[in-house]
Amino acid sequence: MLETSARLLKLLSLLQVRRDWTGADLAGRLGVDVRTVRRDVDKLRSLGYPVNSVPGVSGGYQLGAGAELPPLLLDDDEAVAVAVGLRTAANGTVAGIEETSVRALAKLEQVLPSRLRRRVNALQEHTVSLTPSVATVDSRTLTAIAGACRDHQRLRFPYAGRDGEASKRHVEPLGLAHTGRRWYLVAWDVDRADWRTFRVDRIAEEPTLGARFVPRDPPDADLASYVSRQLTVAPYTYRAELIMHAPIEEVERRTSKTSVHLEALAGGRTLLTAGSPSLEELGLWIGLIGVDFDVVSPPELAEHLRVLGERFLNAAGGAPATTAAEDRTR
Repeated sequence: MLETSARLLKLLSLLQVRRDWTGADLAGRLGVDVRTVRRDVDKLRSLGYPVNSVPGVSGGYQLGAGAELPPLLLDDDEAVAVAVGLRTAANGTVAGIEETSVRALAKLEQVLPSRLRRRVNALQEHTVSLTPSVATVDSRTLTAIAGACRDHQRLRFPYAGRDGEASKRHVEPLGLAHTGRRWYLVAWDVDRADWRTFRVDRIAEEPTLGARFVPRDPPDADLASYVSRQLTVAPYTYRAELIMHAPIEEVERRTSKTSVHLEALAGGRTLLTAGSPSLEELGLWIGLIGVDFDVVSPPELAEHLRVLGERFLNAAGGAPATTAAEDRTR
């Protein structure tokens, strides 16, 4: 009996991590024959788990959506991760799920073993949250957008631009990106015939679903990289490209993903792209990175850095003192 129960738990776990399984695949994973798999599937159904099956050579099994939520199968690390995630969500950037997260956490903690409850409580008791002042987004808006991305359905919504000007947008959604502070939607703007990146907190109300569409080729194979470029360059007057004399890992440690876009170059160098409303801000910020670099563009940035360098040099007392070794080479 104990062996059968353990096998049922393993079978349910397999059905949860992949959408479709053949009977032969499940039998191989469980170390039993296909007939035993069929019997175990029937037992799961009797326990309230909606396991769908398709007969035939190409048929198989998948865990369907049921009217009642059956118990979740979580190992120790997964249970701790869910608990921590729920506590984070209670103070996160998604509005409308704080109370729900607290209720779900209370239910989860009731069934956590004492050893796991101590791990979760220790994290909460010894952690303080410095909640940033950022705009939150409505959870219904997020789920509506995510569903439209999945089902390839057009969306209509009122949108407020950076200047506060309101507009009506009609889009074909591609995907969502989250920076840790804000949510962004990447979509094809039907009226403007171009890709656009929208801040979700500027969508004034829950989007309206429209007709289905045939997905277009995305603007970039890496959605995160595309959003990073849009955030670091598109909103600004000046777009700077610099070759940093350091590997990408070093530059990543000294910059923020939401302020720069980085590409690894040969020879342990890195191409850095960033935007700024002024050359003055850009020049000072580059100097604070603390890495040698070459200016690729724009040319006016190179001239501004030359003037800035001379100003700093004059403030420090003129030309730097030379070493004895340097004097002997002259």
